[in-house]
Amino acid sequence: MTVTASIPVVAGSPLAAARRQLSDAATYLELDQGLYDMLSRPRREMTVSVPLRRDDGTITIHTGFRVQHNLSRGPAKGGIRFRPSVDIDEVRALAMWMTWKCALVDLPYGGAKGGVAIDPRLHSRAELERVTRRYASELGEFIGPDRDIPAPDVGTDAQTMAWIMDTVSTGRGVTLPASVTGKPLGLGGSLGRADSTSLGLTIVALEALSSHGLLPYRPTAAVQGFGKVGAGAARLLADAGVRVVAVSDEYGAVYAAGGLDIRALEEHVRLTGTVTGFGGGEPLTGAALLELRVDVLAPCAIEGVLHAGNARRVQARIVVEGANGPTTPEADAILRARDVLVVPDILANAGGVIVSYFEWAQANQAYRWTSAEVEERLRERMTESWRQVHAASLRTGRSLRETATAIAVERVAEAHRLRGLYP
Repeated sequence: MTVTASIPVVAGSPLAAARRQLSDAATYLELDQGLYDMLSRPRREMTVSVPLRRDDGTITIHTGFRVQHNLSRGPAKGGIRFRPSVDIDEVRALAMWMTWKCALVDLPYGGAKGGVAIDPRLHSRAELERVTRRYASELGEFIGPDRDIPAPDVGTDAQTMAWIMDTVSTGRGVTLPASVTGKPLGLGGSLGRADSTSLGLTIVALEALSSHGLLPYRPTAAVQGFGKVGAGAARLLADAGVRVVAVSDEYGAVYAAGGLDIRALEEHVRLTGTVTGFGGGEPLTGAALLELRVDVLAPCAIEGVLHAGNARRVQARIVVEGANGPTTPEADAILRARDVLVVPDILANAGGVIVSYFEWAQANQAYRWTSAEVEERLRERMTESWRQVHAASLRTGRSLRETATAIAVERVAEAHRLRGLYP
C-alpha cells in the first residue's frame, strides 16, 4: 500500500525530506497508515524561552527546542546545536534521522535532537554557560540518563555537555555522568569520542571506495565543512592514503591537486579560524568544491548543500554524507540517475552515536574502556552495518539510502509491534 503524509510541511525543508524518506520506506515495507502516522510524528517535543543575562547586564531572549521522535527501542538520543537558524521543523527532522540512525547500527535508543537559536561566536564563555544551564533547567525532567541523553552538535562541545550534566545532576541531587555523552574525559567521557564521527565516516568511505575498486590507486577526496567532523575526516582519510585535494568552511575553500597537508591546515585554522589564506593551496569557492572531479565528496557541514540546482554538476563518484541531510531528495534522484553512489547520513556519520553509546555504557558501569577497545568496537559496528546495507542494496536494486532507511524503519516498526499500543 502507499502511505500518505497527514501533516503538511514546507516543501524543500529537512523535515519534508525526512518524511519523504520515511514514506518511501513505509510503502516498500507495506506498513499500514496508522503505523506510518505514528512514525512520522514526534513522540514528545518542547519549545522553551531561554532568557540570557549578557555580560553588560542586558537581557536577551532565545528560543530553545528539544524533540524526542521515538522511544520504542530505548531512551532518546541526540545532539544539541547552538545555531541562529535553528527552528522546530529542523529539529523534528534531525530527531527522526537519529531514530533511523540508532536503529540501523542496532543501538538501544530512540532518536532526539535539540537546539537553541543563538550564534555562539557572538557570546562570551560566561554567557554561553548561562544560556546552556538555563536551557537545560527549562528542559527539567525531559532529559536524563534513562530518558533522553544529549550530545554535542553544531556550535556545542564537551564543555557544553559538562554544564548540562552538572545542571541535571544538581537539580536531582546526585551526580549523573550518563545524563549526557561527549563529555570531557575528566567527567567520564569516553576515549575516542572526539574523532568518532570522523572515523566512522572514514571507515565507510574506504569500504565504498573498495566496492568500486578504487583503493589501490590513491583516490581523491574533497571535504565540505572543516569543523569537528570534516577536519577529522580529512585527516583520517589522508592518513589512510586518500589524496584530500580540497576542503572548505563557511568563509571559502582551498585546493591543491597534489593533496593538502591536512595537519598544517589544521594548525592554520587553529591560528586564523578559517581555511582561507592557507599557503599550501589555491583559493576556491565553497560551491566549486562540491563540483570537483574527485572520487569521494564528503559534505560535512549542514543540510541541503546538494540540491536540484547543483546535483547535475557533481563530478564525484561517491558521496559520503558526514552532515545530516546534506542531499535533498531531488538531488538524490539526480545523483542516482547519474550512477553516483551516495552513502547516506544515517550510516556514514553514525560513528558519533555509536561511541556515545559506548560512553553511556561505560558511565553506567563506572568503568572506562581503552582507546583500542573503543576503536575496535566502532570499526566492527560500522563495517557490519555497511556490509548489511550494501549487500541488501545489491540484492534489491534499491539505493543505499532507501535500503538503510527501510532496514531502520523495519526495526523500529517491529519494536512498536512487540510493545503494543497502550492502553
